[in-house]
Amino acid sequence: MPIQATYDDANLILRLYELRREEKLRKAREWFAANCAASSLEELQRLAPPGSQENAYMRMVTSYWEMAASFVTSGVLNQELFFQSNGELLFVWERMREVVPQLRAFSKNPHAYHNLEIVGNAFIKYMEANGPEAYSSFQAMIRNAAAKK
Repeated sequence: MPIQATYDDANLILRLYELRREEKLRKAREWFAANCAASSLEELQRLAPPGSQENAYMRMVTSYWEMAASFVTSGVLNQELFFQSNGELLFVWERMREVVPQLRAFSKNPHAYHNLEIVGNAFIKYMEANGPEAYSSFQAMIRNAAAKK
């Protein structure tokens, strides 16, 4: 049984939303949604070469969601409330899931994107528990959007 969300949880959710509205992060999120669909590290480096604006955008989006996920994994933020208002995290995890193991190996950092992975996978279970086809439908939507590029 989930712990009841608190007023502080709601305030943190609102603060996360405010941060997402910041102009540079909006541009980065827009770029990420339209362009960042890589299935390998090499493909990601072609889409977002180190030192490029695209790489900065990719890092900005993924580090934002890694930070937000860390609030959930550390117990600072109610997980169910987070899932109810932050579906974009799952979108980012879907776009990064195949590349994350390669990024970890490349950076020699086994904890890179650790929180994003934990919360992304928990989000999948949450969706599946609330509707047997919800996650597979979401995943197909993400794949179709990437294929239309």
